Amino acid sequence: MKIIALIPARYAATRFPAKLMQVLGNKTVIRHTYDNTVATELFDEVIVVTDSKEIFFEITSNGGKAKMSRKPHQSGSDRIAEAAADLDVDIVVNVQGDEPFVQKKPLQKLLEVFAEPLGNQVEVASLMQVLKVKKFIEDPNYVKVIVDKNMNALMFSRSVIPYPRAHTTTPIYYEHIGVYAFRKQALLNFTNWPVSVLEATEKIECLRYLENGIQLKMVLTEYMGIEIDTPEDLARAEKLL
Repeated sequence: MKIIALIPARYAATRFPAKLMQVLGNKTVIRHTYDNTVATELFDEVIVVTDSKEIFFEITSNGGKAKMSRKPHQSGSDRIAEAAADLDVDIVVNVQGDEPFVQKKPLQKLLEVFAEPLGNQVEVASLMQVLKVKKFIEDPNYVKVIVDKNMNALMFSRSVIPYPRAHTTTPIYYEHIGVYAFRKQALLNFTNWPVSVLEATEKIECLRYLENGIQLKMVLTEYMGIEIDTPEDLARAEKLL
């Protein structure tokens, strides 16, 4: 089974423009993400897919592999699907460019779901981690997910889900980590569907799968690091580094 990691890297992020080119420690955020993904040794190939000549040069001039998008894209999945269409690959892993602390263990757990007894039924899988800090649970920059008993996603939202209407229970809050693993055809199918109502409302691309009846298998990981969405996240990442 051939497995490739594709890293979508858009320069003009809405909340934090040029965030991938911010320096974290001794190199840029996107180079941390790329180098740490390669270091897992889980992939036959790792490629950054970008709309930016600056990001393209940042990766290729440091010995990495990058590919320019041929047209504009609304989501990271649309961007990597364009690249994946021309590749001989079975499983495509989407590692977000703003995940500089990528680690091997969570990605390994993500890939293992495709090798389980019912793994042939899994088309898309993604990661989540437990959220415990109240301000992060309430922060719309943190996408929350709720799951069924089989660890399939029921809903993703920037709102607090589940909403704590009753005070007699203690819900577990999960943060969705934007790292996905797709069977190639599932990823290509995604690009043939129009942007869904929930996706457009929440600005969460994986809702397009749910609205088209595709299950997302969620994999719990203990810690994935800090996703760089805001300048404050970058400051937290500098402390962690």
